Amino acid sequence: MKIKVLLLAIGCSIGALGAYAQKGVDNGTQFGSGEDSVRCITNISLFVPYAKGGNYKDALESWKIAYNECPAATKDIYLYGVRIVGWQIENEKDPAKRQALINDLMAVYDKRVKYFGNDKRYGKDWIISRKAQDYLQYMGENADFNTVYNWLNEIINEKGDDTEILGVSLFAFSALKKLMADPNFKEQYIQDYLKVSKILETQLNAAQAANNAKEIAAITTIKSGVDNGFASSGAADCETLQNLYAAKIDENKDNLPFLKETIALLRRVRCQEIDAYFAASAYAYKLEPSAEAAIGIAKQAVKAKDYDKAIKYFEEAANMETDNSAKADDYYMIALLCFEQNSYSKSRQYCQKALELNPNSGAPLMLIGKMYAATAKSVYPDDPVMVRAVYYAAIDKFERAKQVDPSVADEANTLINTYRAHLPSTEEIFMHPDLEKGKSITIGGWIGERTTVR
Repeated sequence: MKIKVLLLAIGCSIGALGAYAQKGVDNGTQFGSGEDSVRCITNISLFVPYAKGGNYKDALESWKIAYNECPAATKDIYLYGVRIVGWQIENEKDPAKRQALINDLMAVYDKRVKYFGNDKRYGKDWIISRKAQDYLQYMGENADFNTVYNWLNEIINEKGDDTEILGVSLFAFSALKKLMADPNFKEQYIQDYLKVSKILETQLNAAQAANNAKEIAAITTIKSGVDNGFASSGAADCETLQNLYAAKIDENKDNLPFLKETIALLRRVRCQEIDAYFAASAYAYKLEPSAEAAIGIAKQAVKAKDYDKAIKYFEEAANMETDNSAKADDYYMIALLCFEQNSYSKSRQYCQKALELNPNSGAPLMLIGKMYAATAKSVYPDDPVMVRAVYYAAIDKFERAKQVDPSVADEANTLINTYRAHLPSTEEIFMHPDLEKGKSITIGGWIGERTTVR
């Protein structure tokens, strides 16, 4: 309606303005002036209805005129322009002509940046992200990822944490593709990954604060893909990361955000046994004690076989954890360390703590079962039949472990079969006064647990 009204107004004064006609592209105005402004508005009013209806063939000529002569007139020139040129590309069979049309499509996006790149909602980053997406779609196997990388690197450097999410995703993808083509790109790829991770983390936190479920789901999906790509890229090998970060950590020992980012990265790629991880954790803990940093110190102590120190820091980590599953993992680590020190009762206590927080974890139950079996002789040093009866209690734990946690089923079944082969025989049960098939008995010593003879 606005275009029709303007067209009528300009048409009424066409005679007076004819001598001053000038295209918008020449004088920098929205529509141009005089007859050229009428020509601009007329062609916009012609191509938009056709394009809206998907009739790109009849929209084409009028769109070209508006696109070339008054490019600042309306965003509709670009909204429908990419559809019109996309239609041309899809219907062009000649490879050379098709490539020329792809170049034309890229130019449509570039011109939109020139005239509408400052749009608050659909600005430069949004436009370039769609440009990259269309380029990859139409170029297919012939896509040049250096080109895409350069386009998106520019907008990420400009917009930072506010970069449109599609652009962030495609930037990470193009960086990964560059690494696959050139191993020497490894260090830069790691830096790019860290940059992308920070942007996605910031945007995810904002979405969570706003309780925006749709954005949370979208960002989480993209973040998972980016993390998985990095983890499988080959850039994430621990030796490379150790060499890359060793000096940087000392240089940034007072830079808490850097240290936190480094710890998170090394944890994500399972490089928690290298000196860089230990150093970053120690410096970070000194600046701001946290569960993450405490775990790093604990793991370094484990490596040095200083189990008392390791237990202390795993305990601290558990106290600072906000996630029950993470807290349960810390308690399980303490249980393992107590087991290493032959402190079986204490180890079981921490296994039980872990199970209270995460009842679906099979590892603590497996450990309890192994401890029962391993200490059977010390519980009944003078009774070989009762030694084997302890295996009833061990098997109970293995059975329960595979019920709650299918991931331990294979190991549990192996141990069940192993210890079943050593249970008291029918004759031994008959001859032993404390045993009777189907009877509930209490296993003595530190175990002190009821089980059933079978």
